[in-house]
Amino acid sequence: MAVTLKDVAEKAGVSRSAVSRTFTEGASVSAKTRAKVETAASSLGYRPNVLASSLTTRRTKLIGLVSDNFHNPIFLEVFDLFTRSLQDRGLRPLLVNLSNTSEPEQSVQMLQQYSVDGVVLASSTLPPAFAEAFRKSDAPIVHSFGRYTDAPQVHVVGIDNRQGGRLAAEALLAHGYRRIGFMGGPKSATSTQDRAEGFLDALKDVPGVDVSVSYAEAYSFRAGRTEMARLVDGGPAEAYFCGDDVLAIGAMSAIESAGLSVPGDIGLIGLNDMEMSGWENINLTTIFQPVEQIIKTSVELIVAMIEDPDQAPKSRLFECRLVERGTLRVV
Repeated sequence: MAVTLKDVAEKAGVSRSAVSRTFTEGASVSAKTRAKVETAASSLGYRPNVLASSLTTRRTKLIGLVSDNFHNPIFLEVFDLFTRSLQDRGLRPLLVNLSNTSEPEQSVQMLQQYSVDGVVLASSTLPPAFAEAFRKSDAPIVHSFGRYTDAPQVHVVGIDNRQGGRLAAEALLAHGYRRIGFMGGPKSATSTQDRAEGFLDALKDVPGVDVSVSYAEAYSFRAGRTEMARLVDGGPAEAYFCGDDVLAIGAMSAIESAGLSVPGDIGLIGLNDMEMSGWENINLTTIFQPVEQIIKTSVELIVAMIEDPDQAPKSRLFECRLVERGTLRVV
């Protein structure tokens, strides 16, 4: 039989309400009573029912962790870091998959049913309307990997994707490429748009450079492989900024299947620097995105917002940088 609050009260020689207050955050209880209750609870192996205590505190300690691209391996790292960071703070992540959802209101209603204390939108592809919908519902909201703006409507934490595009363009020029391609993710994604904008802007005034632009249907291995196979059949560029590591790895597979080599025939550069990009059989040159810092800051923000929901929204930007490996030719 499970140990109950009544059992602890009898063992400690106090009332049940005293036991309840001991395990309710912020409740008033004397040091003497707290010590007696904690000793009794420890000896009996009692663990408070957090769901029951939420009825008193009106805090569920549930944080909605919302995303939409479960085909990209980077999100295994993202979810690992997010869940551990939240749990270390006594919070419980509620993972929500919005891959097939187009209406933000449905997502809001679902999370309201669980009475989440806050929402972290971990996506670079969901439209800003999703973050806006959560804000209008009065839920504390942080958009991780969201689009940078000088006047955000919600807290945004991430990188300047335009800067990432510029860094990729500069790296390709430095390696001597002149027929250069941008192979982005879905055209509707703000991250794709901004990476393309930065990339093209860095190349627009460079003489003797021929630039092409194409898009994969998703940030996934399969989409990257499919789009690169199409490009190879039509006569490829010398090198591509793929806009995401998983696209670059899919592109590498298509290039090798066509009997060509990387970087001998076609150079590749990605963005994220996810773990598998450094594997010896991949060895991808990429733009590093500081995922761990973004997640740490996002969790700190959501905790602060739960305590003070009226904080003015801000954009928090982290620097990205080039990571040189083996998928661009040596000059």
